[in-house]
Amino acid sequence: MLNTALDDMPAPPSAKLLGWRLLDARPDRGWLKVGFDGRAEFCNPAGFIQGGILSAMLDDSMGPAAFMTSAGRFYATTISLTVNFLAPAKPGPLIVEAQVIQLGKTVVFMEGKLMAHGGAVLATASTTARLVEAARAFR
Repeated sequence: MLNTALDDMPAPPSAKLLGWRLLDARPDRGWLKVGFDGRAEFCNPAGFIQGGILSAMLDDSMGPAAFMTSAGRFYATTISLTVNFLAPAKPGPLIVEAQVIQLGKTVVFMEGKLMAHGGAVLATASTTARLVEAARAFR
């Protein structure tokens, strides 16, 4: 794994809560892989991880992909997020692969795929985000 702009950024509280950890990154390809902790506290009454939590994991991977791809120049603020749930997520390790599809001057388009530890795809997402200069976003 290469060094990225994410290396110097402290983890926000929401990322800590989700167990966010960078597993792999390819800044030149706009791609990263993030691990999450699918904790029992995130479950709905049926015993599966609640969809909003899974959406947060996807969102918290695609945004950092844009930050990393822009070499830390831009922070991505979500405009729209579409999530498709393909299978229920059981508690345990989860992985998201996020990809920047197009990085424009003011908007970025990204896709994400959330998987169980064994590789089964549980959810997919696409997002459009507004690019904000990181210096303005992190005042």
